[in-house]
Amino acid sequence: AILFISHKFDEIFRIADRYTVFRDGALVGEGRIADVTQDELVRMMVGRSVDQIFPRRDHRPGEAVLEVAGYSHPTEFEDVGFTLRRGEILGFYGLVGAGRSEFMQALFGITRPSKGRVRIDGRDAVIRSPAEAVRAGIVYVPEDRGRQGAVIGLPIFQNVTLPSLARTSRHGFIRLAEEFALAREYTERLDLRAASLDQDVGNLSGGNQQKVVIAKWLATQPRVIILDEPTKGIDIGSKAAVHEFMAELAGQGLAVVMVSSEIPEILGMSDRVIVMREGRIVAEFNRDELAPERLVRHAAGIAEAAA
Repeated sequence: AILFISHKFDEIFRIADRYTVFRDGALVGEGRIADVTQDELVRMMVGRSVDQIFPRRDHRPGEAVLEVAGYSHPTEFEDVGFTLRRGEILGFYGLVGAGRSEFMQALFGITRPSKGRVRIDGRDAVIRSPAEAVRAGIVYVPEDRGRQGAVIGLPIFQNVTLPSLARTSRHGFIRLAEEFALAREYTERLDLRAASLDQDVGNLSGGNQQKVVIAKWLATQPRVIILDEPTKGIDIGSKAAVHEFMAELAGQGLAVVMVSSEIPEILGMSDRVIVMREGRIVAEFNRDELAPERLVRHAAGIAEAAA
């Protein structure tokens, strides 16, 4: 007996005898492959309308801030390119293995691309490390905040100020009062819920840990912020707070890249959406073109069959 887990429709229809569809942690459909079509499976995967409340935003993007052309990696992604504008939220959608996070990590300098070009504010930028990305104005909030985003064991204020030590120190000595002032400024903006800024980040809820990681990067005053699955594993109230703050950041002119697997979040927050599959961009939609079925079909590689 073989249990086969996949988002790839061609594989499922070629080798499987039966199907089972899960959505949001619940079983939503099952049966024989011979009795179902690709479109019916898509509807099960989507399953619901955008029933969450997202902040209202006026879509008024400004000039181009970030331009990426021909970004490639030998094994993860190929020929990725797009333009991101000031005050815009650009969503990246795709299924497991689409290469979205791998591309974002390369853009932030964690891994090296094999080729490609980045321009920030019209000038070429060479990004070979996260430090160079931060200096260029690009910051990255990773999907795994506990292992990659926050330093568990350190207090909140030190997590927030870690990338900004030049602002909180003089002649090589850290000034505690300036550290607390900087941390307080950004954690208050994000409505962080904690007993004090001395509290260990490891003792915070998932949502509050995410706020600390976002505050840490906002304190560097970036031009572009990449949010990889920004609301994964956090409660509904914290999700709403993160969405509100994302809208506020875009309204203040920050350019936002949001990687998300949640269709309501993609539809509710994005001004434009790029769909990736198998390491390549396969579709791009403006806000008024967005529909759940279109996103899933392109991400699963069945857009032509649906047409």
